Amino acid sequence: MYRQMIASGLKARPVRTSVSILAVALEVILILVIIGLANGISNETGRRTEGVGADILLQPPSSSLFFALSPSTMPVAIGDKLRELDGVTDVAPVQILVNSAAGLEVIYGIYPESFTAMSDGFEWHKGGIFKKPDDIVVDDIYADARDVDVGDKVQLLGHEFNVAGIVENGKGARLFLPFNTVEEMSGRQDKASLFFIKLSNSSNVDTTIEQIKQLLPGYSVIPMKKYAELMMSNNMPALDAFISSVVFIALCIGVLVIFLSMYTTITERTREIGILRSLGASKSFIVRLIFQESAVVCLVGAVVGIGASFFIGRAVSWVYPTLVVLITPGWVVRASFFAILSGIIGSLYPSLKAAGQDPVEALAYE
Repeated sequence: MYRQMIASGLKARPVRTSVSILAVALEVILILVIIGLANGISNETGRRTEGVGADILLQPPSSSLFFALSPSTMPVAIGDKLRELDGVTDVAPVQILVNSAAGLEVIYGIYPESFTAMSDGFEWHKGGIFKKPDDIVVDDIYADARDVDVGDKVQLLGHEFNVAGIVENGKGARLFLPFNTVEEMSGRQDKASLFFIKLSNSSNVDTTIEQIKQLLPGYSVIPMKKYAELMMSNNMPALDAFISSVVFIALCIGVLVIFLSMYTTITERTREIGILRSLGASKSFIVRLIFQESAVVCLVGAVVGIGASFFIGRAVSWVYPTLVVLITPGWVVRASFFAILSGIIGSLYPSLKAAGQDPVEALAYE
């Protein structure tokens, strides 16, 4: 009986039902896509930074885990002091530039010898390392996204560069320039944004970190194995606050839509509710009926929203290959829960109002 009444109620108002479903779907899409972008960018940054192959990451005091927000304030000469520490085999200074005109492209200024010493070096698809100040090396994802090949010209920060080589992605940044070129472009001579440090024995990371902290008190020293973990949203207060804000706004949208939909539905069905009450339907029967109807709308909206979110994620990755939308099962469950929660909250008052109607007055309602 419940199923027939719910189905009839939804079919009788197809436009309102469709709009309510789409609004709940929008709530789910807002949560999954925006949070998927935030998590995807942070996780991808952590993965690529780990891919450099270093054991320790050194940054200036009060620096951000997002390299794009970290200034180049450390003297390059610090690298000489780090090389003197026991167990340190290689130190690679990096100066960072950000091309905000194309979204958020992070550019590494590197010394090829020290940077490639961190791991087995670049895995080359085409070309080779830069030989001139205006040469640039890009990774394969950037090359595909911008449709560039070796020998082509790219415009970055008001400068034109020649693509000298294309490498496999996963080695820190997607764009690499000579360290001296970045110095000239930034106006920061003999400065580094960060240092990658390689040890002869990776098991001595904690000991070496203590030595670095004594040598450079106040500096940020992070084991590379923990960097990806630190890039997760629950370890980043600012990103966690952003995600909480997105969820709150999405939940408010869902609650308001369900509330308006159920409230107007109850107003239109006043006479119908009066008939049910006169036939012996209890107040709890009416409340359950309204709740179940809103639950069906929210469930269908959640399914539509989840499917649309994955489609949008694929579309974003296809249009912008350098962006990653990471939609995890955990957030799919949370988004579905928030959709159902918005239905419960939004239909609470309308259901109580419907149950509290006087049968005689409801039957006389025109």
